Order: sequence, then structure tokens, then C-alpha cells
Amino acid sequence: MTKRLSPIKLENYKPLREIVFETLREAIINGTLKPGERLMEVQLAEEMGVSRTPVREAIRKLELEGFVVMVPRKGAYVAGISIKDIADVFEIRAALESLAAGLAAERITEEELEELERLLVQVAECTESNDLEKLIEIDTRFHDILYKASRNERLVQIISNLREQIQRFRSTSLAFPGRMKETLEEHKKIVEALSERNVALAQALAAEHIENAENSMLEALREGNISRERNSITE
Repeated sequence: MTKRLSPIKLENYKPLREIVFETLREAIINGTLKPGERLMEVQLAEEMGVSRTPVREAIRKLELEGFVVMVPRKGAYVAGISIKDIADVFEIRAALESLAAGLAAERITEEELEELERLLVQVAECTESNDLEKLIEIDTRFHDILYKASRNERLVQIISNLREQIQRFRSTSLAFPGRMKETLEEHKKIVEALSERNVALAQALAAEHIENAENSMLEALREGNISRERNSITE
């Protein structure tokens, strides 16, 4: 495996094992560590400048979160993902995002609503300039504010974990023809429902937004932009 990970920079407020875990998870999400790739503890530890212990702990945690699979007598591998996996994640996300939006409609602050409005302007700019990378960043911030506004930390953690499991494929969904513009319109409707404190409407719109994102991703899959099945090593 070619060296691609940077040495760990210690942060006083985080345990080393947590920093190693986050580093490896991000490498999987952004594609630095690819589906089906074997994770060698010794090499990863050397690249990050740490011992094998925090790497081993991080791999175990990544397995629990679905990012890594352990193959008997072979070792740890970056998990692949299939159409069924994506559909399962989106099915759960649609229900949880609906719950978060409903709670947010009751609990969101005026400051948070204003921040969402500002993000809508930025989404429109990205859509106009076709800046996909920036749009993904703003879309993530938009949903993070929505989750925070639910005032339910456990719910935020669960949704964030699900989202991260398919984060590496978000660009495929948003790059699908017409999806960027649709995302903007869907976000606008959600913000309007939140502003009106309309719980039922916010729930329905949030669920619809996630379902539309799923449809775009699955359509991209059908066109062959992503492998239909897991890498065989992860089965």
C-alpha cells in the first residue's frame, strides 16, 4: 500500500485513539483508502507515526460502524458497498431526518433559521457555477444545523454516522443531472416549513429530500457510475 496518510498531529482535548480513528474514517470516506483495500496495522501505524495499539482499536471501532470488515485468516479490509446497503441506509435516514426536521420545527432558533437562509444563497451560487465540491460542503453544513436544531444529541449522532457511511458517494448523487437545482428547491421548502413551525410539513419535506437523493444515487448506479456489488473480498 502506497504511503498516503500524514503523521498524526496531537490535539490536547482528544485521546490519541480517537484522532487515529477519525483519520482512518476520513481516509475511507474521501477515498484515500478504497473499498476492498487491506488495512495493515504496521504500515498504517508507521504512516501516522503512532504505535499499533491505537490503530488496532480504531479498526475495531470502524468495523462496528460498518466502514471495515474482518475476513477470517485474511485481516481487515475497507468495506465495499452495494445497492442494497445504500437503500438500507437511505431508508433509515429518511425516517430519522424526518424526525429531526419535525423536532427542529419546534425548537429551531431565529439565529439558526438565519444561518440556513444564508446557506441557501450559497447553494444557489454553487448551483449557478456548478461548483460540486463547494456544494457538498454547504449541504453538509445545512444538514448539521438542521440536526443541531432538533436539540437531540443521540439523534444527531445516529444520523451523522449513517450519513458518513455513504459520504464517499455523495458527489455521485449531487452530480446527477438536475440534482443540484432540485436540492436547492428542496432546501428552500424545508426552511420555509421550519420558519412556519409546521412540524408535519417539515417532516414530510425532509423525508422526500432524502428519498430524492437516494433515487439520484440509485439512478447513477444503474448507469454504472458505481459498482453494483461489494468488492468480493468484503463478502
